[in-house]
Amino acid sequence: MTSKVTYKGGLRTSCEHLRSGDVFLTDAPIDNNGKGEAFSPTDTVATGLASCILTMMGMKAAGLEVDLAEATAEVTKHMSSDPRRISKIEIDLQLPKNVSEKHRKILVHTANTCPVHYSLHPDIEKIITFNWVR
Repeated sequence: MTSKVTYKGGLRTSCEHLRSGDVFLTDAPIDNNGKGEAFSPTDTVATGLASCILTMMGMKAAGLEVDLAEATAEVTKHMSSDPRRISKIEIDLQLPKNVSEKHRKILVHTANTCPVHYSLHPDIEKIITFNWVR
């Protein structure tokens, strides 16, 4: 088993990673009858894509002897209705500028083939911008 999710009432859940004991909360968003005081479940999906991208890029970068420490991803999630679902995820990556063109191409390919990217429904538009500026 990977995790345990407990409904706390008031449209809030507590999500525990069983191996580490780490916990995070989710709330329904304000536009869907919630308090919006924590990540919504769909926020975690969009954020999970960015986390997966940076993790996979970090793995590949280590083999290339490229340091991606302090790279960041700004995530914007767009929802549609009927049915209510994630329609688009925009990820704006801020990456080190001292990465060679050859390594940049390898890292971009790695980002675009991460497991979460492949796991998301193909109808979800994914816009990933790579800014080599840090």
